[in-house]
Amino acid sequence: MSEACESTSIVIFGASGDLTWRKLIPALYNNFKKGRLSECANVVGFARRPYSDEVFRARLREGVAQFSPETFDPAVWEQFSPRIHYFQGNLDQAEDFSRLQNFLRGLEGGPANRLYYLATAPEYYAEVAGHLGAAGMSRDDEDFGAWRRMIVEKPFGHDLQSARELTHALHAAFDERQIYRIDHYLGKETSQNILFFRFANAIFEPVWNRRYVSNVQITVAESVDIGTRAGYYDTSGVLRDMFQNHLLQLLSLVAMEPPASFEADAVRNETVKVLKSVRPVALEDTVRAQYEGYRQAEGTATDSQTPTYAALKLFIDNWRWQGVPFYLRSGKALRRKISEIIIEFQRPPHLMFHLPPGADFSPNILALTIQPDEGIHLRFQAKVPDSDQEMRPVDMDFHYRDSFNDKSIPEAYERLLLEALDGDASLFTRSDGIEASWMLIDPILEGWQTPGAPPLVTYPRGSWGPAEADALLAHAGHRWRLGHS
Repeated sequence: MSEACESTSIVIFGASGDLTWRKLIPALYNNFKKGRLSECANVVGFARRPYSDEVFRARLREGVAQFSPETFDPAVWEQFSPRIHYFQGNLDQAEDFSRLQNFLRGLEGGPANRLYYLATAPEYYAEVAGHLGAAGMSRDDEDFGAWRRMIVEKPFGHDLQSARELTHALHAAFDERQIYRIDHYLGKETSQNILFFRFANAIFEPVWNRRYVSNVQITVAESVDIGTRAGYYDTSGVLRDMFQNHLLQLLSLVAMEPPASFEADAVRNETVKVLKSVRPVALEDTVRAQYEGYRQAEGTATDSQTPTYAALKLFIDNWRWQGVPFYLRSGKALRRKISEIIIEFQRPPHLMFHLPPGADFSPNILALTIQPDEGIHLRFQAKVPDSDQEMRPVDMDFHYRDSFNDKSIPEAYERLLLEALDGDASLFTRSDGIEASWMLIDPILEGWQTPGAPPLVTYPRGSWGPAEADALLAHAGHRWRLGHS
């Protein structure tokens, strides 16, 4: 062991759950394989089940082999697995946290950093933070320069009031700088690349504004239905599940002003400014829908009003974006899985070329595809060879896998865990950002419960959603677009 080795304990609460098996341990394993995890790091799983270290490691090995097959190497796992330990405890038992403290001290053998990951049900977030604080495990060890940080999974509250209550409970034990609210969409390479694309390339920034952009569209479509999540989903719905976090975070990256630096607070200051500049959404600029057959799923109410699809039209009241509509949509059981941001530019002020009668002129389109085919696509007009004035839209494509074929695209959790260990919070949401997003979503949810609200409509499975969502754009002469349509 190197003398300069810095001891770090990564403690996962709720370690017997699906998130640990599918995402967290494969992410830590891949960071270890790449030499990015301290050689003095230990991973401690905290859960109720009576596992031994050996049983716990064997289960996690199966998860890495299944969910990261391209990188799994039995020899590397044999080097990594001795770092994994299991601690049996209950989240609601304060004495178990005191026992955990003693267990960690014995494992660490001296001053050590600690990263706590709340991979638990949301109702335990405040309780776990409280127990960590009461056991003296939440404050930095300033005498030895050892830090304490906590990662919190979404949902961050059910509405504005519960989000504020959660923040208050977390702040009773941890400072805001210690809290990392994770949104895996921000860990995806294309999400991160939005800032590099905008601010490292001088050709785009001059046209990234109301003078040249006609509208912006953000689509997060899922082809699967609610599956076994009906119990949770029927009390949540698509606005809470997707818009309050994923879509509004992507919106803020697209619309934010250039930060003074890439430091966490500088970046997050600008994203919060965007969210606070969004005009309150008019109910007539919203669409809510349910896929056909949703109410027959086990765990849903037979008269459920929970939307599985929503579309919103937003405006950002600032100098850059005044008057430019931002269209957001997300839903379950749609035609295909895709997450994409479309920047549709203005039409030319005067078109001197002859268009055949009834021909549709396609404006310039910039598509930032987040999944499944990570890349960037720019559409522009070109003359058809051997024609007089016939033109056709063509695409200039960038695909991560083609351009960086020697680099595999890491899972979002791999990057986000590494950022939290390094103390870089720029890809994590701050409490004021959480509140700003709920202040936009809450009035819509409340408005949908009032007389005269847009009706809950249905849409067929495998479609792109209801006709009402198409009409939302058609009123302004726009239509939904995808990168290759």
